[in-house]
Parts: sequence; structure tokens; C-alpha cells
Amino acid sequence: MKDLNEILGMASRVQEELQRAQDNLDKLEVEGSAGGGLVKVRASAKGRIVGVSIDDSLLAPSEKQMLEDLVTAAFNDARKKADEVSNAEMGKMTAGLPLPPGFKLPF
Repeated sequence: MKDLNEILGMASRVQEELQRAQDNLDKLEVEGSAGGGLVKVRASAKGRIVGVSIDDSLLAPSEKQMLEDLVTAAFNDARKKADEVSNAEMGKMTAGLPLPPGFKLPF
């Protein structure tokens, strides 16, 4: 069995690496879209919305309900992609850790 100081040191290094990985997630961007690209939402892998793009053809008052639906769909698409990127990046970080099967870290 490993020395307690060695285990604590390893835990500290893992915590630092996980924090760096979390910080990097805000730099990774994904784009969600709806309506064949008429509405696009850019988000960080942490889910922070970076920008929204709406095609001019949707700005007519008669298109209000459709625009609202498409913006909602694009946000959800961006969030889904952000979750996928986040899970993949954090999975890389924890790949070498001796964690029990099914153990999830708080991120």
C-alpha cells in the first residue's frame, strides 16, 4: 500500500489537473443550430452562451413563434454539444485514475 503522504500528494495533483481541465472547458466552443442553420447558438463547453445568430428572414413579426421555437431548439442543441465535449474532455483527465466502476466526479 502506498504511503499516506504519497496518496495525499497524488490527490492534490489530480485536483489541480481537474481544475485546469475545468478552466479549459470555458475556452472550448460548440455551435448549436436549428431551422437548417437559420438560428445558431455558440456556447462554451461549460454551457456559457457566447453568441446567437438569427437569419434576417426570421425577423418578420409573423415569424415570432417560429423564431422563439428555433432559438429554444438551438440553445438545447448547443447545450447538448457542450455536455458532450465537456464529458469527453473530463474523461481524458480521469482515464488513468484508479476510480471504482461507475464513480462520477462532481463536474
